[in-house]
Amino acid sequence: MKTDLDIRVVELLCSRLCHELVSPVGAINNGVELIEEMGAEMADEAIGLIAHSADQASRRLRLLRLAYGAASTDKSGLAEVAQAAEGYFAGGKIKLEWPSGRLEQASQLQPGTGKVLLNLVILAEEALTYGGRIVVEPDRAGNPRVAAMGRNAGLKAEAAQALTGDVAIESLTPRTVHAYVTGRFAEHLDLKVAGCQESTEIFAFSLQS
Repeated sequence: MKTDLDIRVVELLCSRLCHELVSPVGAINNGVELIEEMGAEMADEAIGLIAHSADQASRRLRLLRLAYGAASTDKSGLAEVAQAAEGYFAGGKIKLEWPSGRLEQASQLQPGTGKVLLNLVILAEEALTYGGRIVVEPDRAGNPRVAAMGRNAGLKAEAAQALTGDVAIESLTPRTVHAYVTGRFAEHLDLKVAGCQESTEIFAFSLQS
């Protein structure tokens, strides 16, 4: 299925990308300024800040490159996108469980499935305000499932609507544009994605061809 993106969607997506990177890049700049102002006495602390922030920026860039770029569209394997997601969540308040090989064993996945799953994992993060777990696994029918598990897990109504595409482009914001493009990526690959509030502590996405 051919899916075109409005120029406003592209602009909002760029705004979101910049927002994701401004914090670690800004911290790197702060570290450099700290060395310039305080000299050798603060060098160790500043270098630690720079190293941590550079690592954070690198992990985010790897994730976003695969989520939004063309690199993962033609690949049917999930190893690279799973590793990028694991690196992104490492050490955070949200734990990712993406067992290697389970999805591939459960069903034949078409190229591009990993890209959509990675975007759903990012969307699942939005559903976990208080932290928790994100589990990527096959459902009973063998279809990919991404579950956000935690206190008051749930996707905001405007994000859920954006995911379906049943929304005016003018009403999209940098906060909801990710849900919108996730749905459009799925449609472009002839995949169907749906979100379901399974309980007060579980919100799950299912992906079907």
